[in-house]
Amino acid sequence: MTTFRAAQVTSPRGPLALVDRRLTDPAPGTVRVAVEACGICHSDSVLVDDILPGLRFPVTPGHEIAGRIDALGEGVLGWREGERVAIGWSGGHCGRCRGCRRGDFVHCEVGMVTGATFPGGYAEYVIAPASALARIPDGLSAVDAAPLACAGVAMFNSLRHTGARPGDLVAILGIGGLGHLGVQFAVKMGFRTVAIARGPEKSHLARELGAHHCIDSLASDVASELQDLGGARVIAATATNAEAITAAIGGLGPHGELLTLAGVLDPVQVSPVQLINIAGTVRGHSTGSPSDIEDTLNFAVLQGIRPMAEALPLEKAADGYQRMLANQARFRVVLTTADTDR
Repeated sequence: MTTFRAAQVTSPRGPLALVDRRLTDPAPGTVRVAVEACGICHSDSVLVDDILPGLRFPVTPGHEIAGRIDALGEGVLGWREGERVAIGWSGGHCGRCRGCRRGDFVHCEVGMVTGATFPGGYAEYVIAPASALARIPDGLSAVDAAPLACAGVAMFNSLRHTGARPGDLVAILGIGGLGHLGVQFAVKMGFRTVAIARGPEKSHLARELGAHHCIDSLASDVASELQDLGGARVIAATATNAEAITAAIGGLGPHGELLTLAGVLDPVQVSPVQLINIAGTVRGHSTGSPSDIEDTLNFAVLQGIRPMAEALPLEKAADGYQRMLANQARFRVVLTTADTDR
C-alpha cells in the first residue's frame, strides 16, 4: 500500500472531505498506527473551527484513536509491531519542560495535541510520538476503547482526583457523551451516584447505567433535590450549559467540589458566600496522560464499563461529525476502518 484515506478540512469551518495521502515511514521517536476506530469528540470542533492557536490547515481531526502499531521509527523502545494502542488528546510530551520534569505530562509546555501537532485519527493511519501511546488491554474492542481514550479518561481520572470517597454522594450533571460514562465510573468507584438529566427518558437510561438517584432538571429544583439527599460531595458538570451548572451549585454539601469538564465558554455564576459557607471549591480537569488512559481502559475492563457508541465507516466522517454537532449521537459516534474488529 502506498496511499491511505483520511478525512480533512482545508479551511476553518470547512466541510470534512475524504482524500488520499501518501503512506510514509515513521520518523525517529514516532510510530505508525493502523487506525481501527476513532471517536468523534466535541473538542474536535476546536480544530475544525480554528479555535486552537497555531493551527495550520488542512487539518485532520480525531483524538480518540484505537489501532495497532504498524511500524516503529528509529530509537523507539518498549513497543512492538502489532501491539494494540490508544491515543488521546495529549499527543506526547517533550520530557524537558517544567511540567514534564515534574511528571505532569498533560501540561507539557510544548502543548502537543493529537490532530493539531500531527494529523489525527479520522484516517486509516496515524504517525504519532511514541510518548502518546497507551496500551489497550485484552477484552476491549477498538470501538469501545476509542471513546475511553478521551471521554472515558476525562471522567475516570477527574473523579479519582476529587476528595470523594466510597459512599459519598457524587452527581453527574448531563447524560451525554461524557455523562453516560461518568455515571458508570462513579457507580463502579463506589460513589452514591446521582444522574441529573433533562427529561424522563435520560433518567430511565441513567437508571439502566446504574445510577442510584435521578433528578429531572426540567421538573425539579436540582439544588434542592441534592440537598434533600444530603448534599453532593462532587458535582461533575458534563453538560454544555452554563445556566444548568449554575443552578446545581447550591446542591453542594460541606467541602463540596464543582468539577467542570464540559468546554463551556459562557460564565458560570457562583457567589463567594456559596463557597465560603460550605468550604467549597470550583475546579476544572483536563483529560489525562497515556498512563492515565491505560488506567482507565484497565478499570473499564475490570468493571465492565463500556461506551454507548454508533459505529460509522470512515467515508461517513462528515455525517458523523454533523451528528455530533447536532447532539444526535447516542452517545458517541465512532469512525471505523474496513478491518476494524468490533
